[in-house]
Amino acid sequence: MSPQDHADEMKRPSPDALLEKAEQETRGRLKIFLGAAPGVGKTYEMLISGRARKSDGDDVVIGVVETHGRMETEALVRRLEIIPRAKVEYKGQVLEEMDLDAVVERKPQLVLVDELAHTNAPGSRHPKRYLDVLELLDRGIDVYTTLNIQHVESLNDVVAQITRIRVRETVPDSVIDKADEVEIIDITPDDLIKRLHDGKVYLPKTAKRAIENYFSPGNLTALRELALRRTAQRVDEQLLRHMQAHAIEGPWGAGDRVLVCIDDDLRGPSLVRYAKRQADRLRSPWAAVYIEEPRSSNLSEEAKDRIAAALRLAEQLGGDAITVPGHHVAKELLRYAGDNNYSHIIGGRSRKSRWREFLEGSVSHDLIRHSGDISVHVISGKERVDTVRKGLVRVEPRRFRIRPYLWSVGYVGVALAFGILLSRALDVRNIALAFLMAVLASAATAGLWPALFASLLGALAFNFFFLDPLYTFTIRDPESVIAFLFFIGAALITSNLAARVHRQAAAARQRARATEELYRFAKKLAGASTLDDVLWAAAHQIAAMLKLRVVILLPENGTVAVRAGYPPDDTLVDADIAAARWAWEHNHPAGRGADTLPGAKRLYLPLITGRTPVGVIGLDNDKDGPLLTPEQQRLLDALVDQAAVAIERIQLVADVDKARLAAEADKLRSALLASISHDLKTPLAAILGAAGTLRDYSNAMPDGDRAEMLSTIVDEAERLNRFIANLLDMSRLETGAMEPNASLQYLGDIVGSALRRAHKIMSRHKVLTDIPANLPMLRLDPVLFEQVLFNLFDNAAKYASPDTTIRVRAWEDGQWMMIEVLDEGPGIPPSDLEKIFDSFHRARKRDLVLAGTGLGLSICKGFVEAMGGTITASNRTDRSGAIFTLRMPIPADMPKLEEM
Repeated sequence: MSPQDHADEMKRPSPDALLEKAEQETRGRLKIFLGAAPGVGKTYEMLISGRARKSDGDDVVIGVVETHGRMETEALVRRLEIIPRAKVEYKGQVLEEMDLDAVVERKPQLVLVDELAHTNAPGSRHPKRYLDVLELLDRGIDVYTTLNIQHVESLNDVVAQITRIRVRETVPDSVIDKADEVEIIDITPDDLIKRLHDGKVYLPKTAKRAIENYFSPGNLTALRELALRRTAQRVDEQLLRHMQAHAIEGPWGAGDRVLVCIDDDLRGPSLVRYAKRQADRLRSPWAAVYIEEPRSSNLSEEAKDRIAAALRLAEQLGGDAITVPGHHVAKELLRYAGDNNYSHIIGGRSRKSRWREFLEGSVSHDLIRHSGDISVHVISGKERVDTVRKGLVRVEPRRFRIRPYLWSVGYVGVALAFGILLSRALDVRNIALAFLMAVLASAATAGLWPALFASLLGALAFNFFFLDPLYTFTIRDPESVIAFLFFIGAALITSNLAARVHRQAAAARQRARATEELYRFAKKLAGASTLDDVLWAAAHQIAAMLKLRVVILLPENGTVAVRAGYPPDDTLVDADIAAARWAWEHNHPAGRGADTLPGAKRLYLPLITGRTPVGVIGLDNDKDGPLLTPEQQRLLDALVDQAAVAIERIQLVADVDKARLAAEADKLRSALLASISHDLKTPLAAILGAAGTLRDYSNAMPDGDRAEMLSTIVDEAERLNRFIANLLDMSRLETGAMEPNASLQYLGDIVGSALRRAHKIMSRHKVLTDIPANLPMLRLDPVLFEQVLFNLFDNAAKYASPDTTIRVRAWEDGQWMMIEVLDEGPGIPPSDLEKIFDSFHRARKRDLVLAGTGLGLSICKGFVEAMGGTITASNRTDRSGAIFTLRMPIPADMPKLEEM
């Protein structure tokens, strides 16, 4: 790239910034009035701004505003239209919430919504008010709202450290990032405390307790600093997007990327929030990663839930949630960070004792030692007391199983017997190797702890039976002591190594099974030719692999309806129907465990491809708590992606067929118009000319000329009637409305009827028939078959010269009746043999060939195939001319006419 090209490139706006700006123009605008604490005047300022918009002519309403009895706030509220609140009954009480449906139906330009972090009453569409606001924005409605800094999700831990109070109601940072404008409402701590004393924030008793606990000068100063810093970060982000969108040059340095490592520790949420704050300070992308070791399959359900909760929190805070399989946490972290250009790694401080760190190693120490240019942050983190969510059943510790230890005893017993045999028969001195084999067998079949038990038992047996003095646990010879110690060390090391290999092999087998199942599923989907087959295969596979109940819903008549399920179940309650529709309409999970309509029985996930959403899948089981572990979530993603692509493939095939039919219909219409404009005007012109001559000169014309004119009108009218009949017959074939009325018929009768009907158009030709009288009867529609023969006769008369012969013959050929129509015309050009039965196709014309629509032979093919036969065209070999051969089936056990 030349310097000039590089300079031009730098002057171009950022596509990402332009895309983000375009997306903002399609939705409503969000303005957040952010305060450091209650009582700073957020609601008052929001109402003032709302009134200013109203004075500018905008349609402004109040969705929900809490005045807290403040007279000045109530005065501002009375001057704006208020949407009545919805009443929700809960535990014998009537709670009032913002009526989201009423606001959407009213569709104002701006709606004022107080307390963004508010938790809605159970039974509401969304559990949180910020979700109501997001829906209003998606519908193109501007929103003004208020928020305190302690309700920001990423600052939750920091606020708790400052105030010693953990706020339960939080708003994800992604909502704040979507705000088009953040206005900080700031007053000094002294002014706020004075407002508290004056009763402008809380009642006197409440205000006194607040001043003593929460509203201390130190707390307020720290919260104020947090609010100012968070707003400053937001301003920097807006400035950066503005510079990128308008191609304003600036000092663009290489950006940082933050990676936080989580595990099943209770500090996971704290680490994730710290990573979010660090990424905000650096204005950088970030991700949370979990290294899935082979031992992860042995974790309790509670530990797996903690991991899943930390990953979900990272996604809610705007980061990426990643799971990477590996054997060594530090090495896999550094490898992933290096491959993906992460410059910061955040981890928790080790809780292991020194001797455990010496034996097992320390992740944080390994990261620091091998990090190279990557910065490593090791923090203490805070344990969350609410890590176990409501409704989640704690999993009891695994019960002790005696069988693996009995196997270890058996292996050691076999080794002991074998060692005694060797020592007496062969005088073998390295008897310890037999016990090492027992340890290896225990580790390979039963795991680590049975292997350690076998090590201890083997050491005792080796000492008791083979080290002097025999049959005691004492050791007299120093050489035996050394041998015994080395045996114990070797047993411990081999048991650990073998157990690790055993775990890795088990994990590899599990992944191999999952991969094999995915491969078979992909083959099954590839072989499915109908939508029902794809849906049933997807529902069955997901249910079988994840041990869940599955339903698949597809769009139908403006909503979604159940199309498949395993076990079969097509009944959904109202809450599930609402959740499924929400997931379909908003491309976002809804239902059980989601942020939207969590009261539904199932969790509904959209089936999304790179092109468009194709449906919704519903999942549920009989267990409490999360439906899926992180590993199951990855497996579900793979299954759902394959199912969505297969559904899209079927739909694309249907779309292609529809497009092909539409193209054929367009072609048919175009050909029909061309036929009407060219071929049909010929008989019309003859009829109009003859009728006009009779009208103007009838009295002066001789009788012979008058009769000839009348004959021309009749002949051309009949020809026009045949054209129209052919068009009608073709339309019946195209629409599938052709239903033959079959009955037993004798071929000779139908041929005779067709010849009588075609007498006039074949009057200048010789007609020969060769139809034996003893031919069996055929099951066909006499009207349709007569029309087939008539069209063949008409075609022969058009292309064969006058005074030539047209021959009709038939014979029996096994289970088929063969009928041929032969003419002595020029024959069919070889290039037209394959297209001769296409609609509107006509072979190369000669000057004497009469006009036509090109539908006669196409109608013959349609009628014959509708009656179970075939028709082919070829050229004569004995002379020039065409042969049309009909092959009609003879009914089974049908006697010939002479036998009846």
